[in-house]
Amino acid sequence: MLQIALTILIYLILVIPAGVYVYHIAAGKYTFADPVFNRVDGAIYKVCGVNPKNGMNWKKYAVSLVITNGIMILLGYIILRIQSIGLFNPNGIGAMEESLSFNTIISFMTNTNLQHYSGESGLSYLSQMLVITFMMFVSAASGYAACIAFIRGLAGRTKDNVGNFFVDLVRITIRVLLPFSIIGGLLLVWQGVPQNFSGNVVVDTIEGTKQVIAMGPVAALEIIKHLGTNGGGFLGANSATPIENPTIISNLIELYSMMLLPGACVITFGKMVRDRKRDLAAAVVADDAAAAIPQIEGRESLTARIFGREGRSIFMAMGILFLIGLGVCFWAESQGNPALAEVGLAQSMGSMEGKEVRFGIAQSAMFTTTITSFTTGTVNNMHDTLTPLGGMIPLLHMMLNVVFGGKGVGLMNIITYAILAVFICGLMIGRTPEYLGKKIEGREMKLAALCIIIHPLLILTFSALAVATPDGLAGITNPGYHGLSQVLYEFASSAANNGSGFEGLADNTLFWNITTGLVMFFGRYLPIVLQLAIAGSLMKKRFVSESAGTLHTDTMSFAVILVFVVYIFAALTFFPVLALGPVAEHLTLWA
Repeated sequence: MLQIALTILIYLILVIPAGVYVYHIAAGKYTFADPVFNRVDGAIYKVCGVNPKNGMNWKKYAVSLVITNGIMILLGYIILRIQSIGLFNPNGIGAMEESLSFNTIISFMTNTNLQHYSGESGLSYLSQMLVITFMMFVSAASGYAACIAFIRGLAGRTKDNVGNFFVDLVRITIRVLLPFSIIGGLLLVWQGVPQNFSGNVVVDTIEGTKQVIAMGPVAALEIIKHLGTNGGGFLGANSATPIENPTIISNLIELYSMMLLPGACVITFGKMVRDRKRDLAAAVVADDAAAAIPQIEGRESLTARIFGREGRSIFMAMGILFLIGLGVCFWAESQGNPALAEVGLAQSMGSMEGKEVRFGIAQSAMFTTTITSFTTGTVNNMHDTLTPLGGMIPLLHMMLNVVFGGKGVGLMNIITYAILAVFICGLMIGRTPEYLGKKIEGREMKLAALCIIIHPLLILTFSALAVATPDGLAGITNPGYHGLSQVLYEFASSAANNGSGFEGLADNTLFWNITTGLVMFFGRYLPIVLQLAIAGSLMKKRFVSESAGTLHTDTMSFAVILVFVVYIFAALTFFPVLALGPVAEHLTLWA
């Protein structure tokens, strides 16, 4: 418990300055590194023919994002198909098969990083760098760019300008992802993670057998896979291996890397909305708005100044969801397996099956809950061996897809739920709902409802297809309830752009490669386009004045309402299938 508490406390200390920095990048404010980065950005704009002063409406922004990502999907697919060439291929890896290439490139461009292959045996160093590592930067930057555009729309400073996608892509990559990756990568190298272009090393073990030790540019991939909430890994076992994750310090570096930017996005949202509200309030209370701003800021609490009032309530809601999941996962894994107690084996250590002894129950539960809350599909223990309820938490958090989430998309998702929450509260009192000073009307509710429905529709439809067809059933390696959990986990991971897996599923087949590829593609781009449409609709509306009947969305009570709305929707949507999977398995195990 103390380990977990200290880990979270250190995270809160780190996320605040990161959030302030990302806010300055998103809002175009000055940072200490501008003299260097402005020149780099300017050179890229000049080479690519981008005018940073040209803004875009939400439609042009969404089209630019999808087309740019589509072109990179095509180029990445070609590289995977020709990776057998001798360039950066000391281990002689052959070309990747067609359906697996399709799945892999969709996976990494959509920030999912679902791996139906083992990196050490399935990819050349050329593919690891030009496809996997490169896509980790671009896909993460694309998600963060969409999030920033979404926030600009909600802040409503203009009627039709959410920014320039190409400018946001460059600024996030150059000013956030690259410098953070360099620092984090050097820290991982310091802890013993390899970073070279050597071929694999064959060594003699003390048992007298041969062992292959993977080499390659591991650290560079490791840091951006966590920082960009990408997931996957250079090796098939991901961060459960000492090569990717050699020490408890490297484990913490990877934890904080994946938690940092999603939390920073919430602070960015709060501060950008706060800027708009502050300016409006200052204009009302004084002719000299600049003189009134310090007075307004002086009336705010410390947390409101740090997170912004709206950002504070969103961060609280996400934090409550995260802590509930973490508590259940830690408790479930601490209970152990009653089947072992029946044969006289002690369970004082809890369920250690599939876990690293050096990390134990606490850090394994923390890592498990974090990667599926911040949608980073990497693992430091095997999820297929989790207890039924322990395995249900990562499954549930991917189904919710709002517990911080990754690359800014989690923030966009929970704000969609916030719109739903104010609509429900408005119905209760017979008042037109409002969010961030804008009326929520029929168009916004239709878009929000469609956005929320897409996620469970993809998970449940394709899961039903898998258990109803011979090709889908052929991949299930565990009979009964656990087999259904494997199927649900695979499609929930794909739809949430997470990428982790129970790893007991035989998924490298035509059926699983194509179906999960489609789920990843639609689960990524359809919600982004719909959420940008919501922002585009709201930014054109006039601000309405607060009244006695206005629902304040910047309070602790609204955070609690938001948590209940998320859980109620999840219960109505996913409880029946969860009851047939992990819940039934738990009841059977403890009968």
